[in-house]
Amino acid sequence: MRGCITKVSSEAECSVRKASDFVSRIFGSVSGHDLLLKGITTLILASGSILILIPFLYMISTSLKDPAQIRSDSTSLLPRKQKTAEVNGTLEPLYQVTLDGQVHEYALIKNAPGGLGQFVDPARPDLIYELKINEQKQLYRWDIHWENYPEAISAMPFWRYLGNTLIVTFVGMAGMLFSCSLVAYGFSRFRARWLNLLFLLLLSTIMLPSQVRLIPVYILFQRLGWVDTLLPLIVPQFFANAYDVFLLRQFFMTIPLELDDAAKIDGANPLQILLYIILPQARPALVSVGIFHFLYAWNDFYEPLIFLHSRENWTLAVGLQTFDALYTVNTHLIMAVSVLMIVPPILLFFFSQKIFTQGVVFTGIKG
Repeated sequence: MRGCITKVSSEAECSVRKASDFVSRIFGSVSGHDLLLKGITTLILASGSILILIPFLYMISTSLKDPAQIRSDSTSLLPRKQKTAEVNGTLEPLYQVTLDGQVHEYALIKNAPGGLGQFVDPARPDLIYELKINEQKQLYRWDIHWENYPEAISAMPFWRYLGNTLIVTFVGMAGMLFSCSLVAYGFSRFRARWLNLLFLLLLSTIMLPSQVRLIPVYILFQRLGWVDTLLPLIVPQFFANAYDVFLLRQFFMTIPLELDDAAKIDGANPLQILLYIILPQARPALVSVGIFHFLYAWNDFYEPLIFLHSRENWTLAVGLQTFDALYTVNTHLIMAVSVLMIVPPILLFFFSQKIFTQGVVFTGIKG
């Protein structure tokens, strides 16, 4: 009997060991599969990032070229120029030529039939070699034109447009944060009859296209005498918009109500609770909606084009479009101004990336 029990226990241990090995193999294959999926996902995202960056890199490289480079070497991302050498008083392009296993820098002085070219050593122009041009490597050198940027700035009232854009952006941002914080605080903390219905009514305004309200809004500002001033772009920001109110309300609702109760016990009124309890903890959300507004106001072309008629009141977006129309042939200047306009949003996102991502994550969570 004892022998049977021993045999049964040994078989049980063997079965357990086999099951354990089987489970280990399964989990091991799953881990390898997950690693492969992560690698493929990373590769796809990296490839997408490179594709997105190519137009930006092309814009930067074109802004550093001169018109001759753009015409002769438009396919290259690098601001480069052909290396040349003087042969008999004439500048000729240099090529890297291989002769008898040795590499030389020879100048192409003449094209010959059949895809051939006549190459010479600039130091000894009397010796001519006929070689196939497509088998030789043309030589280039870096030719960066930083002067395109001051030239582009001086070709338009850049600083005037920049000042108008900064006023519209940051004054409007202050008004947006002030008004949206108050409205979001009311919707997230107060309880009243029909409050949810009012919130739904506010959200429904998101579906109203700006083109629908353009004519009545323009007539209103015209009668107020605000057309051709910066006021139509600034004052509406002091009246809360549904998009930013929704984001802030969602974040405010993640803050525990117990903090409000503790502040009330200490004698704080609702405004003090907002200033000293809610807003300090809502810093990521405030930064997020502030960045959203900055990008919107900085790149806005539609409203400044409608309300601003005088050249001295234009923002950068309108000024850049007009600059493009006046200097179409000067692609390097257009690209230089475009780079100057796109740099501030990139720097803003770069320096506030951590807070911005926190705000985007938490504004979608309801406590």
